[in-house]
Amino acid sequence: MSVMTDWLLDLLYPPKCVICRRVMDNGSLLCPDCGAKLPRVETDRQKQSLPPLNACISPLYYTGPFREAFLRYKFRGLTVYSRVFGELMADSLRSHMPENLDVITWAPLSRSRKRSRGYDQAELLAAEVAKRTGQKLERLLVKTKNNPAQSGQQSREAREQNVQGVYRQARNLQGEHILLVDDIVTTGATLRSAASVLLEAGASEVTALTLARADQ
Repeated sequence: MSVMTDWLLDLLYPPKCVICRRVMDNGSLLCPDCGAKLPRVETDRQKQSLPPLNACISPLYYTGPFREAFLRYKFRGLTVYSRVFGELMADSLRSHMPENLDVITWAPLSRSRKRSRGYDQAELLAAEVAKRTGQKLERLLVKTKNNPAQSGQQSREAREQNVQGVYRQARNLQGEHILLVDDIVTTGATLRSAASVLLEAGASEVTALTLARADQ
């Protein structure tokens, strides 16, 4: 998008805080009050163990007004939110940057779901993180099944079963350290399934980065 297009859109549709939706006159997408009240995970707790992943990093808890903002981003087409969400994720990644990271990828939607929604929310987040950290971005996974949404699965076992065999790798990844981006981690079933495929394709390590994790 060009600078002129951005300027025209800001003129017609002034930027609003992604949380409280107050019009911002400084171009920001997060007002100071809402920024101070974000449900942040303490820095030393942002990394959690989630085998076969090396670790899973998340800057926020999935709760409160932030949760409502995220749902607007994911389901109501407010893709501009990816800018501020991606910045929060990039800040967290810088604090926990894994050694010898080779490439950033994401857990993709199926073709039909992306077509219906018009965008892939995890892909947008991955692109923002890559832009802010200077890391390479590449599609490394293809979703081969349009499985039901994980949010509709009532148990951990159902979530695990729902994502079995839904991904395949795009290329050989021999010896590469992959950063796998997704939006929300709950049980970790989606990330574990995707990571297993990347490891089977030769990746040496897979570290995950999500915007938020289930409130604990």
